[in-house]
Amino acid sequence: MTKKPTSIKGKAFVLGKNVDTDQIIPAAHLVYSLSDPEERKLYGKYALSGVPAPESGLPNGNIPLTKEGATESEFSIIVASDNFGCGSSREHAPACLEIAGIKAIVSPSYARIFYRNSVDGGFLTPYESVEDLSKEVHTGDQLEINPEIPALINHTQGKTYELNSLGSVADIVHAGGIFAYARKTGMVPQ
Repeated sequence: MTKKPTSIKGKAFVLGKNVDTDQIIPAAHLVYSLSDPEERKLYGKYALSGVPAPESGLPNGNIPLTKEGATESEFSIIVASDNFGCGSSREHAPACLEIAGIKAIVSPSYARIFYRNSVDGGFLTPYESVEDLSKEVHTGDQLEINPEIPALINHTQGKTYELNSLGSVADIVHAGGIFAYARKTGMVPQ
């Protein structure tokens, strides 16, 4: 039933701790339709626009997730400190990150509602790191997540870090979300 997980590769975007859903997608930008293709792109443009500039793209900061006028980011893996996605339960938070081109987040801990919204909606994969990697990884580092080990490989620095297994959510992640998983397992009709 489950397809073999594939590695995720790309540039790192590093954030600190307690990045909340208002920083991920400020309330002023929740007015766009997710079903309209042109309005949907705006979620990528404004993803992480609420993060204070000095804390955006660590260690140096002042790096936006998406460049001026762009709707997709050059970065594909967020590395953050503790409690990523705290705040309100808006599903738009993981959706806007996916729209911006983020494939995975690596953090030692998540707000549970953000974690489940990410998994159940099939937006991106939230990996839990064994240690806080936000002080180790730099924005722009070339990373690879190997889900079979599981590990985060920093090709720029030549280091490998242990990740926790996805555990019971792995089948949902690999199916593409809770509804895709339910259809594939016969819980709901195709």
